[in-house]
Amino acid sequence: MNNGQSWWLFALLSAFFAALTTIFAKVGVESVNSNLATAIRTLVILVMAWGIVWAKGEFQPLSAIPQKTILFLGLSGLATGLSWLCYFRALQLGPASLVAPLDKSSLGLILLLSVLFLGEPLTVKACLGTGLILTGTLVLLR
Repeated sequence: MNNGQSWWLFALLSAFFAALTTIFAKVGVESVNSNLATAIRTLVILVMAWGIVWAKGEFQPLSAIPQKTILFLGLSGLATGLSWLCYFRALQLGPASLVAPLDKSSLGLILLLSVLFLGEPLTVKACLGTGLILTGTLVLLR
């Protein structure tokens, strides 16, 4: 598989692991505060991610990374943290089969923001697909 197509594999693996994340998290938040559960999960991710960076020899000093990159990765980290805190609390309070699809309704915002800020094209196919996914989410929530 060449680099032009390898994103599909990683996107499918991401979806698979995201599904496992939801199931494992739902069980994990049954007997612990959702914020503590998020902190434990984050610690595991931190150790795993830094372990991969070191094992592959990919470490770079922060001074070698452009400030814009640091800023946006930092903002992404803040958004991720807030998302995870809210997601774990939602899982603690509601059924995983409804929390996960509602969480994925962010797809509509992603479509809009990718057009506005990244200059990605707004195609009929993207709008139709996003509309169908959002409609499916609404059907699940009713």
